[in-house]
Amino acid sequence: MAPEDTPIPESGAPAPTTAKAPRKKKSPAPLRFAAIDFETADYQSDSACSIGVIVVEDGRILHQVHRLIRPPRSAFVFSYLHGITWRQVEGEPPFGEVYPSLRPLFEGVAFIAAHNASFDRGVLARCCGVSGHPLPTAPFLCTVKLARKVFRIFPTNLAAVCQNLEIPLKHHDALSDALACAKIVSLAAEKGASFRGMTLPPAKLPPPPALS
Repeated sequence: MAPEDTPIPESGAPAPTTAKAPRKKKSPAPLRFAAIDFETADYQSDSACSIGVIVVEDGRILHQVHRLIRPPRSAFVFSYLHGITWRQVEGEPPFGEVYPSLRPLFEGVAFIAAHNASFDRGVLARCCGVSGHPLPTAPFLCTVKLARKVFRIFPTNLAAVCQNLEIPLKHHDALSDALACAKIVSLAAEKGASFRGMTLPPAKLPPPPALS
């Protein structure tokens, strides 16, 4: 029927309507995040001696990097945990020379995951502050809190979480720990977990030391 032949509806009858096609739902943007782990030589947060960084997007590992770092002091307190000694790292570059190649890994990520994130965030902040490098602007996500909220795992140390979730782990190896954190986040995402309200603020540079 031609448009001009369309019948006029009788008085009181609803006008014919054209069915609207349903709107297509937009697919969510793929989740891109980083996971990080530091090992330190001593109790000071500037003593990073090893770092592992993983970048994941849409469930796939895009980058995985492990570097040894020469800390500012030769005395090691935590060799019994991670097995790293001064002899192994005395010929490695300091953090200030390692970080420029790692910095691009944190660009464009939704967050940086770490197990007990306040520790790794503090080490990153201190090491960047000492070496004069800018900090990533991404917030941090603590996989301790994530494991408790999503998987109801207690105790929540990394070894216990990995055993519960059947994640391979060489504990206190920076790359293995970072991989485990990334896997915890990915498994939580598969369960439909929301990460809103779970992140810590981005790392901040520590205040300069007070003048004596």
